[in-house]
Amino acid sequence: MARTRPSADVSLPRLVAWKALRSVAAGAFADVALEREFRRHGNQLGGADRALAMELAYGSIRQRRLLDRWLDHCGALPAQQQPPMLRWLLHLGLYQLLFAHRIPEAVAVSSSVELAKAHGLGRLAAVVNGLLRAVVRCRQRQEEPPLPRQATARLAARHSLPDWLAAMLLQWLPEGEAAAFAALTNQPPHLDLRVNRLRASAAEVQAAWAEAHQPLLPIAMAPQGLQLSQGVGAMAQQPGYDTGLWSVQDRAAQLVAPLLQPRPGHVVVDMCAAPGGKTTHMAELMDDQGRIIAVDRSAARLRRLQRNARRLGLRSIRTQCADARALPHLHGCADRVLLDAPCSGLGTLARHACARWRLSPAAIADLQALQRQLLHEALQLVRSGGRVVYATCTVHPAENQAQIDSLLNQNPHWRQCPLPEALQRLCGHSTQLQLWPQRHGCDGFFAVALEPLPSPQP
Repeated sequence: MARTRPSADVSLPRLVAWKALRSVAAGAFADVALEREFRRHGNQLGGADRALAMELAYGSIRQRRLLDRWLDHCGALPAQQQPPMLRWLLHLGLYQLLFAHRIPEAVAVSSSVELAKAHGLGRLAAVVNGLLRAVVRCRQRQEEPPLPRQATARLAARHSLPDWLAAMLLQWLPEGEAAAFAALTNQPPHLDLRVNRLRASAAEVQAAWAEAHQPLLPIAMAPQGLQLSQGVGAMAQQPGYDTGLWSVQDRAAQLVAPLLQPRPGHVVVDMCAAPGGKTTHMAELMDDQGRIIAVDRSAARLRRLQRNARRLGLRSIRTQCADARALPHLHGCADRVLLDAPCSGLGTLARHACARWRLSPAAIADLQALQRQLLHEALQLVRSGGRVVYATCTVHPAENQAQIDSLLNQNPHWRQCPLPEALQRLCGHSTQLQLWPQRHGCDGFFAVALEPLPSPQP
């Protein structure tokens, strides 16, 4: 029977990571599974232990396909035929051998064996030991599992992607650039802050963090953005969090709200607002003067938005729990509308370890249908002279450029607004902001501003 508490010989961070892998395999989201384990173990995990558990869990999930290749290559049974608990434990050990270079090989093997013995896999401990040591010998001989010859299968195998995603990348990008994109999906992403301009300047936030020996670097593309130069502990414990001096937001996402050109006194509808990073950014750009109606279907996520708005000292945001596909009570009321649409998230795969395994082409097709409904509703919300911004965190053309082309074909009295010159230079397009991780050093993002054509003068 599995023990409820780890023995002195068992690494708690590795146990937490292993439990998270099992939860994800059962359908949980990776971040939710990890947070549940962190709460369960309370004060037993310090900051370094939490960081190790996160690295091992997220890394093992991202690299699932590559780790299975090693199991197929060195194991007596193919990965898909391994008992699930054993498979995820072997993934944990393999990830340490292949990617966690600061962990000695002997520790990666012995810690996996001890986990097997202590938590219900004692009879298979010899299998864990033998297979991981076989991988060590392969690496000493510089031997790796063979890669497929066909380009799509090779890209998928090398970078641990589902076949359909590898095929799409090769449709959109040259092979070398597709490989660069794929490689970045397996790297822990950098962390950016957005300074709350109503409470501090970038220089003041930098100074506060410098006193805590945490340097922050300016971000050229995002005027209020600062990048962490090294890993930190819990963000809620960092300088300026409690006083609302900053929010966590990727530099690409920081470019979206300014495209709306929100002004003090405007009425703004944020159609899919939670968790609220862009909502609060708009409030800051409006000097917190005006009214932002933040709509979302999830009451729990809206409560999170409300808490964050209070932390930042923002009073202009009002929330509505509703389906944004039908907001007839708001038709014609808004000066500005933001549609940060539900999407495949293909531009943020590095931030969401399990996303690539949860997505499918059919699910993306369903999202496209939802995006079309939301876009048509967005046009109904704007009063004369208003503006709509459509944004996604994906690089899929069918969710981005194709959606806008279709919308404008059906609504010829609308047009795309020119991007600011700096963004035109950045992305190489006059009206559509499409950012790629391998080109721009940020999340993959798309945004476009739309406005109705002026009515003809009589």
